[in-house]
Amino acid sequence: MNPLILIIDDDEKLNRLLSDYLNDFGYRTLTAVHPEAGLNRLKEASPNLVILDVMMPDMNGFEVCKAIRQTSDVPIIMLTARGDLSDRVVGLEIGADDYLAKPFEPRELAARIQSILRRTAKMGSQDSVAFGRLHIDFAKRTASVEGTDTDLTTNEFTALALLAGSPGKVFDRDEILQELRGMDCDAFNRSVDITMSRLRQKLDDDPKNPAFIKTVWGAGYVFIGQNQ
Repeated sequence: MNPLILIIDDDEKLNRLLSDYLNDFGYRTLTAVHPEAGLNRLKEASPNLVILDVMMPDMNGFEVCKAIRQTSDVPIIMLTARGDLSDRVVGLEIGADDYLAKPFEPRELAARIQSILRRTAKMGSQDSVAFGRLHIDFAKRTASVEGTDTDLTTNEFTALALLAGSPGKVFDRDEILQELRGMDCDAFNRSVDITMSRLRQKLDDDPKNPAFIKTVWGAGYVFIGQNQ
């Protein structure tokens, strides 16, 4: 069955335009113009990806993103009225997987959706592996520490899968960004450091005495966990 995309945006005209455009790409779509309605549709329909506007009445997109992350690791692309770095940083810190500033080309949004869904499908085709107290299930796209699920977002799991897939290899920020975004990015972007910081916290991995992810100053990050 074709992927289902949930669009949560208070702009009904934009919702219709995006739905028509994404339908032409073979995606199924659901829309909601109110945050609460969007959260209800998320529970009912279990979409493959959520497109979420930041500026909405009663509950802004950041609050909606936080609410989604309490129960779901579904990929989230946030739409911002401005391209402000602060909006992007906040979105990443609370668990969004990508962001796009309005106005945008629908073709770019479709490309980002394809990239995220391709990554999640790739992860789902792999096996599971254990590194000491860390267990990574590539099929389910989950990671647990001493049996407790870490509730990783798509970006966090993608970063972990990249590093853990090649233990001992140092990945620089550009390589990690390419994997996270699937497209060219700025040479330096705080999103990598934010993602890695959140990932370490969830893995209970002390940066000063790491068991899994080590920072190689001036170079990037390397996975040092021991395979069992």
